[in-house]
Amino acid sequence: MKLILHYLKRYKKLLILNIISVFGFALVELGLPTIIANMIDNGVTNRNVEYLYSMWFLAIVISIIGVAGTIVLGYCCAKISTSITRDMRNDIFSHIQTFSPHEFNHFGISSLITRTNNDAFQIQLFVNVILRTALLTPVMVIISVFMTMRTSLELSLIIAATLPVIVVGVIVVAKISEPMSQKQQLSLDRLNRITRENLSGLKVIRAFNNDAYEQARFNQTNDEFTSYTRKIFKLMLLTQPIFYFLMNLVTLVIFYVASHMIDAGTLQVGKLIAFQEYLFHAMFSMMLFCNVFVMYPRAAVSAKRIMSVLSTQSDIKDHVLQTPQSSTSQHHLSFRNVTFAYPDGEEAVLKNISFEAHEGETIAFIGSTGSGKSTLINLIPRFYDISSGEILIDGIDIQDYRIDDLRNKIGFIPQKAMLFTGTIAENLRYGKADATLEELEHAAEVSQSYDFIMEKPNGFDEMITESATNVSGGQRQRLSIARALIRKPEIYIFDDSFSALDYKTDAILRHALKEETQHSIVFIVAQRISTIKDADQIIVLDEGQIVGHGKHKELLQTCPIYHEIALSQLSEEELNYE
Repeated sequence: MKLILHYLKRYKKLLILNIISVFGFALVELGLPTIIANMIDNGVTNRNVEYLYSMWFLAIVISIIGVAGTIVLGYCCAKISTSITRDMRNDIFSHIQTFSPHEFNHFGISSLITRTNNDAFQIQLFVNVILRTALLTPVMVIISVFMTMRTSLELSLIIAATLPVIVVGVIVVAKISEPMSQKQQLSLDRLNRITRENLSGLKVIRAFNNDAYEQARFNQTNDEFTSYTRKIFKLMLLTQPIFYFLMNLVTLVIFYVASHMIDAGTLQVGKLIAFQEYLFHAMFSMMLFCNVFVMYPRAAVSAKRIMSVLSTQSDIKDHVLQTPQSSTSQHHLSFRNVTFAYPDGEEAVLKNISFEAHEGETIAFIGSTGSGKSTLINLIPRFYDISSGEILIDGIDIQDYRIDDLRNKIGFIPQKAMLFTGTIAENLRYGKADATLEELEHAAEVSQSYDFIMEKPNGFDEMITESATNVSGGQRQRLSIARALIRKPEIYIFDDSFSALDYKTDAILRHALKEETQHSIVFIVAQRISTIKDADQIIVLDEGQIVGHGKHKELLQTCPIYHEIALSQLSEEELNYE
């Protein structure tokens, strides 16, 4: 409830209007039976036509007020519940943006999607119901009980004996449904994960002819989710017939007792009709409140799951409000005895890494798979924080930068080229929102993507489909490079960003980049010797440590691991030529 109350505070005016409309609705539902009772006992019995007309006019006025109250109540409930859900999703999404990969791995992508969509929707349903019944139920029950006692104290004792039975039933239903709701949401997480894996890995599944296996895996999880959902629905549906049975039973008892009272002259017919209406409203309000209690465990589970996301703080935090000014004019970056271990890991994956990089230099990293190349360059934009040591940009520790200021200095081209649904121009402007057409064209020319863009029917306005399936792997990489070039950053990070390019395009692109990045620091992670052999510094990594540092020719003579990599990629003649 704390989560819901936190968001409800933002809509105080609508809440007040909601409360007023509840009383308008209650006025009609409880006022009309009283008017009808008076019309029967005082108007019909005494043949007082004038009194009947006055009561009829009053009934019309109250009905109009009731209709207005019902409409306003529906509007307020819908407006508040949908607005709260919108705000909740915005806050979840914004908070997730601050997460490091460690937090993403902790929750899982599929679970975060479920919490943002389905769990927030469960809160919306609950808020909508509770706004209609949370205030309405006590108002209706209290006034109905008061009116029944006023009408007949003897008959009202029957209702008083029934209400505890309903309350106990509600508590039992809530206790049973809570663990089922927890299991249902967890199974929905698994269902979303399997669906996501299946759709993204469709080619691999078909290539290995594992369609039947994936179908069986999906069916099993889907059946599990369906089973929990069916149990919850059965439990919810069971409450309604039990309630009506109980209400009908109470009605029979009341009519039995009332018949003797009418026969004895201690109760009028009109009063009995009014009493029956009060009874219905009291019991029906309790049934509505039962629905709140049935829905509460499911909403509580969803609220806990959302709160666990919102209360999780990222390992990567801003430590300063303003980035200190650098005293140097030329850009440089330093690693000083940097050691790093993953938050959930025991052993350091990078150990005592030290090197210097200056403006205009290209620094390349090479090594076997798992040697720590990508991990190292992921430390520069603070995707992870180092365990010990220092990383300095222009003499300032990167942890003393505001995260936004730090990342604005960097043009990052990831290992897996990521493009978003939208036009090519929109994807390129991801690097610079106000980039002109001339800037787009220049970046496209440097990245060797201009020609294939112009071959598209709509040029820069060509749509990139979901997962960028309408462009090749090499084209995706070149567009990712163009996106970074538009930013004109101080530091470029190419994380194996040339792997999908042919040798000719690779060579032309690197030549064009050399002139474009002459006032920046360039980091390249690569597997191909040909991509990095002209770098100013080549750093060879093995098991998280620097085992070679120098230029290409020097490393061929001094670093056995580098020589071994070169030997696997270059011919003997090429090695001798080098």
